[in-house]
Amino acid sequence: MKAFHCLAFTLSLLMCARVAAADNSPTSATNLAKQSGTEETSAIDSVAEADALAARAVVSVNDNENADEAIVEFSPAHIAWMLICSALVLMMTAPGLALFYGGLVRKKNILSVLMQCVFLMGMMTLLWAVVGYSLAFGGSHPYWGDFSHVFLNGVLPTFADGNVVTPGEGTKPIPDAVFMVFQGMFFIITPALICGAFAERLKFSTMCVFSALWGLLVYCPICHWVWSDSGWLCEWNKDALFPALDFAGGTVVHVSSGVSALVCAMFIGQRMNYGSVPMPPHNLTYTCIGAALLWVGWFGFNAGSALAPNTMAVNAFVATHFAAAAGVVSWALAEWILRGKATMLGGCSGAIAGLVCITPACGSVSAISAIIIGLIGGLVCCWACTGLKHQFKYDDSLDAFGVHGLGGTVGALLTGVFASRSITGELHGGRVGLIESGFANWEQLLNQVVSIGAAAGLAIIGTVILLMLLNVTMGLRVTPEEEQRGLDIAQHGEEGYIFL
Repeated sequence: MKAFHCLAFTLSLLMCARVAAADNSPTSATNLAKQSGTEETSAIDSVAEADALAARAVVSVNDNENADEAIVEFSPAHIAWMLICSALVLMMTAPGLALFYGGLVRKKNILSVLMQCVFLMGMMTLLWAVVGYSLAFGGSHPYWGDFSHVFLNGVLPTFADGNVVTPGEGTKPIPDAVFMVFQGMFFIITPALICGAFAERLKFSTMCVFSALWGLLVYCPICHWVWSDSGWLCEWNKDALFPALDFAGGTVVHVSSGVSALVCAMFIGQRMNYGSVPMPPHNLTYTCIGAALLWVGWFGFNAGSALAPNTMAVNAFVATHFAAAAGVVSWALAEWILRGKATMLGGCSGAIAGLVCITPACGSVSAISAIIIGLIGGLVCCWACTGLKHQFKYDDSLDAFGVHGLGGTVGALLTGVFASRSITGELHGGRVGLIESGFANWEQLLNQVVSIGAAAGLAIIGTVILLMLLNVTMGLRVTPEEEQRGLDIAQHGEEGYIFL
């Protein structure tokens, strides 16, 4: 019994010593709070400041690094978070987008859609490694990248003076290679979105060449404008002419691909018998599964763009989910009111519309504002895919423009309306929306408009030029006989369904 009391006494002393050490520690949150006189507020501020510093440290991925920066160690938590998010974004292309698009075409063309998505996963990855990443994030010019990171030079680890040198070490919590692979997943899915506009009629060979050139000549410059540290639209570039809010790709991904999709649909022309022969989706079960996978993958797309498992990622995650939910409800209700029935296809399309609209805004608006954005996005995209398309008679086969082009535009504009200091952290002006500024900060809305116009302008010009060149050199469409037979057999020599 005496031994027990002695042991208990010793443990008590150790615990007291530990508490005293914690109280006296200069890094103790409690001690810092007491010094300021407001314990809870200081703790919250410290966390917010830490998150902001971490985000800034990770975002600085270019060559403009300050030699006087404090040494930052690689964080296993940050690395794990970003690798998981990278995998989620890749899943969005296949099986997510592949199934979503695949179910919407006729059964004789399903393999052509799946092959487009799978092949782009391979081809665009190689292009990104060879030169794409360098064009998007290399150099310090405000309008275009350079070739400093060709073949991932300065991105992958090297061995020098008996040591392994990992780019990013000492300045960022993740290696540069992690940021590179995360951004590479965006490079893959963006041209894949365009494929929905010319589904069931474009040559596979032409699709490959178009996607490669479009990725390098259209996507990479826009990406550099918006997300490179030196870009003229980059929100954290103090010298940017029009710093626009685009947290995860409203203009970079959706406006660029959606507008290009419309150009493709109009330039290539309608499918055979479009408007006179019914062309219903052949398997809405696939479409529903694909939409669900896209919804889940979008958490990596948006929350991963915080580049750290921090409070910004939490807001992006919640805002993303709420906007998607609102999009489902608004699109389905619109159908229910106008047609008397809410369809599964409408619900899935509404979810994607909400996700597209919140993509540029998820890092600057609250979760409640995200609901409003999702509701508006669902209604606008529903109108675009039903009324607008039929009015102008363009054959955007899978509504790439109606959902991504208009959805991205609406989301980017509403970002300038609903941006909040409670999310962006700005204390004076800057990244605050029209509503919270009391309708005084029109400058941010102007920045959003300029970014949309710039992305759409380059996408239109680049896409028209590429289609004209490809039409002359290798042709765009399959023959009428091949289109009638189906691209699965004509282009790939396979059938999607063989029932014995």
